[in-house]
Amino acid sequence: MNAHGALLTSLSTKNQLAGTAFVHLDGCLHATFRTKDFASALELVNRIGEVAEKLNHHPDVRLGYGTVSLVVTSHDAGGVTARDLDLAARVQQIADTLGATAGPVRPTRYDIAIDCTDEDAVRPFWRVALGYTEVAGDDGVELVDPGGLGPKVWFQHMEIARTDRNRIHLDVHVPNDDAEERVAAVLEVGGVLLTDEHAPDWWVLADVEGNELCICTTAF
Repeated sequence: MNAHGALLTSLSTKNQLAGTAFVHLDGCLHATFRTKDFASALELVNRIGEVAEKLNHHPDVRLGYGTVSLVVTSHDAGGVTARDLDLAARVQQIADTLGATAGPVRPTRYDIAIDCTDEDAVRPFWRVALGYTEVAGDDGVELVDPGGLGPKVWFQHMEIARTDRNRIHLDVHVPNDDAEERVAAVLEVGGVLLTDEHAPDWWVLADVEGNELCICTTAF
């Protein structure tokens, strides 16, 4: 619990975000709006800024020609709370008033997982090679790009080293509503489903040469 209420999962916000431009993934609400030109996009940003100041809650905003993209989260709480839903609802009202329409937004997060028997021994290699920093995460000590651009690297402990498969795989985090469609698309282009025993949290797939990835929906 935090000052702004409990952290909300993507499943718990699904109904409230239905019909809006916002999508919940990885502890954030994402939205893109389209406007007729740069001036109207700038007006939308200015109006959003006014509301954000009144609420003392500020989204990350990206302005383009006829487009405005936002990421809303409660940084102090570490994810989405009721205040983010409130801001998103107000932003949606402003966009509707100005005639802005929802643009395509399908946020995705990519992580790199490395299987190993001794995380402490291999982690320094990857930290130095990538120029990353160590942080405490859900999967133990993780490596993150200090610039916030590169994928997170985490280490999956193996009691016995695996030699019959690749020991590095990708995790692709997508919104809940997109997961089954993404899995189907991967299978359509020749991917192989290795297991769906953990679905709808994640599916394990591989290309025709056995290189693996997971389609995941478990992130907040």
